[in-house]
Amino acid sequence: MAYHGAVPGTETVVAEQNQSPDPPAWLSATPLFFVFMWSTGFIGAGLSMPHAEPFTFLTVRFASVVPLMAFLALILRSEWPRGIDVFHAFLVGAVIHGIYLGAVFWVVHAGMPAGISALIVGLQPIATAFVAGWVLGERLEAKHWTGLVLGLFGVILVLWPKLNLQDSGITATTVVVGFLGVFCLTAGSLYQKRFATRINLVTGAVWQYVGAAVASGLIALVTERLHITWNLDVFIALVWLVLALSIGAVSLYMVMLRHGQVTRVAAVFYLVPGTAAAIAWLMFGETLSIIQILGMAVCTFGVALATREK
Repeated sequence: MAYHGAVPGTETVVAEQNQSPDPPAWLSATPLFFVFMWSTGFIGAGLSMPHAEPFTFLTVRFASVVPLMAFLALILRSEWPRGIDVFHAFLVGAVIHGIYLGAVFWVVHAGMPAGISALIVGLQPIATAFVAGWVLGERLEAKHWTGLVLGLFGVILVLWPKLNLQDSGITATTVVVGFLGVFCLTAGSLYQKRFATRINLVTGAVWQYVGAAVASGLIALVTERLHITWNLDVFIALVWLVLALSIGAVSLYMVMLRHGQVTRVAAVFYLVPGTAAAIAWLMFGETLSIIQILGMAVCTFGVALATREK
């Protein structure tokens, strides 16, 4: 892998940190499991947001993950990070989980249509590709750029029937917060790849969720009333988001970042809207139009190009 174009003075360090051991054979199936699990996040958001303030709910979610991951670390006798590695994990968690997810939940809570928020988040792979070339020295070929553009076009097709530009939830504030979320996911992923890939995944996750809980908790204290109306929907959402998303999907994401280029890992996010639409069709009987099916096919082809090694 070439590292031309990176920040001066970082080439050697970046190259050393990206020399991961040969990936395990099962890694090839990881993106499929990640996309499915990540796509189910809309279920938790849809169930919880009518009954809870976003950052308050996320603080409870993140705080619930910490003891579970710590217990798992004790069982596995995992090595705990020390010194600066603790800071790296803490910061990654604060940015990716606390602020990025907080931004996504907040714009949905504020009334932005799910299709618009998903379209904004869909810009993340393109943003990552631009920044990764400068920060990490990741160079993409024409086919990879073509795949990224096709993937974004496919996302637009998938979301087109759900786009409603007249909705009152689309304001300057919600759009800015949505783009802030994209920036934080991009920055956090690059930081994770640059500084935190050698940290044990389990114990690193403990500190990540400590950082996430602190970040979302501080925002909740300043901007919210710390209100949650506890009912069955909220409880189901919390359990699902903790186990399937915060532990399952996020762990898979960190594994993919450890073993692959951050730009190509980001490209799999293009598959999320289509997968979520398919899940909604199967579980809730939502319509699935021809244009959406076409969009899924375009997304799949785009991701295949963007993640192709040769």
